[in-house]
Amino acid sequence: MRHEDITQDVIGTAMAVLNELKPGLDEKLYERALVLELQAMGHLVDQQREFPVQYRGQLIGMLIPDLIVDEKVIADPKVVTAFNAIHLAQMLGYLNITGLEVALLLNFREVTLHWKRIVNDSKSPSALSCDNQVRSGCEPRMGTDGHG
Repeated sequence: MRHEDITQDVIGTAMAVLNELKPGLDEKLYERALVLELQAMGHLVDQQREFPVQYRGQLIGMLIPDLIVDEKVIADPKVVTAFNAIHLAQMLGYLNITGLEVALLLNFREVTLHWKRIVNDSKSPSALSCDNQVRSGCEPRMGTDGHG
């Protein structure tokens, strides 16, 4: 699995943050706590880095992922009922613009952390879905249907 060591650290850290802060707070609070914990573990964390988006050679705006860990993995904390196709499409867009390959959606809404690992291999995007406490044995799902 691409960048497995980083994604495992991010997921483990997200679980620890959720256990301490409890569910249902504002996304930015979880984001800030993740930054503190990941930096304490020795990870390089960029928060709210801007990426230019161009259309036909013209700058049309900036894309701003929440967190980029070790210049390799996007982490996006959410507090939502469930991940949906829009969340997955947004992560694939982030991966395309940033040139990165792996993103994690992290849902802090409930007592148990839910996450989704999204991989863009530039040929056929796929989502690897890992929910709840399952850390291994996750099955790849082709496409981005949001199920998992």
